[in-house]
Amino acid sequence: MKIIETLKYIIRPASYGVMIAVVLLLLIPEWRTNTLQVLESTTTSPYALSYAKAVSIASPSVVNIYSEKIQSNQLYGTKERRPTRLGSGVIMDSAGYLLTNYHVVQNADLITVLLQNGLELPAELIGFDTYTDLAVLKVEAINLPIIPQRANLQSLAGDVVLAIGNPFNLGQTVTQGVISATGRTGVNMFNYLELLQMDAAINEGNSGGALINTNGELVGINSRKFTGTNESIQGIFFAIPYSLANKVMRKIIANGRVIRGYLGVSISSIQNARNGFIIGSVYENSPAKKAGLQANDNVYQINDIAITSFPHALDIVTDTAPGTTLSFKLIRGKQKLEFPVTIVENRTN
Repeated sequence: MKIIETLKYIIRPASYGVMIAVVLLLLIPEWRTNTLQVLESTTTSPYALSYAKAVSIASPSVVNIYSEKIQSNQLYGTKERRPTRLGSGVIMDSAGYLLTNYHVVQNADLITVLLQNGLELPAELIGFDTYTDLAVLKVEAINLPIIPQRANLQSLAGDVVLAIGNPFNLGQTVTQGVISATGRTGVNMFNYLELLQMDAAINEGNSGGALINTNGELVGINSRKFTGTNESIQGIFFAIPYSLANKVMRKIIANGRVIRGYLGVSISSIQNARNGFIIGSVYENSPAKKAGLQANDNVYQINDIAITSFPHALDIVTDTAPGTTLSFKLIRGKQKLEFPVTIVENRTN
């Protein structure tokens, strides 16, 4: 009997509520219409997948860049020609510093930056780095839109990315893809520069623009498409990772150029080391040569850092201030040896 009484206690007020709701829907047609719309929207129209929010967050920080080289030509008498090179750039901080590709502004006499709100500004070239193909520009303005950045951002193969730029001067354009691979090497004259590979299209004018994730955060600086073969190539494009681009920018702002350490070795084509890397050759008059490093040495540790690859070792060396001595631990034959190597500045840039 107690169970029946309990059910009656629950069902009676619930039935009253239903009756009242029905009466209200009958008396007030607007409520009935709104209720049907809510039911229809939740059952038949799921939200479409969209990256509009990410683009709206990041796109104001991506600018068009026009660089001009003033040339005198006898065919034009005393007139001057000003061929324009097209590219994109990214506003990195409130002081007015921008990142772009060096090839966008190389040998330019005049550089103009066009913001998405229509504001046109002259830009000054602060410095550049041929190794990474990056250049830092500066504009004088206030309240600039800064692209979202996260210092510990780590990109992974499979991440969805969006490339924003100004291809063929059509106006700001977004292309979508995924990161195909990270740490790609051997795709430029500096074989050990690690790049992001993705299939988001990079066309002429996209260079120097922003590669962002679906949160609108900067993943990298759009760089180039894959070239070098006669095959029809599709879906292979590269970007400079954010961590590297930001590091290069800070060095250029501080020194006007990137100061890198230099070791003076190449990697062996045969890599059968469990750890580290095997030296292929040692360059004459290099720090490595002076310290006593030899071909076929297996370098496995620098100072207290276990080496995972040749690019890893190069990162340590290039970030070392010239004049600093590093301890190289290696295996030569069956011996474990240690050599102090004094790093000098790399003058190839």
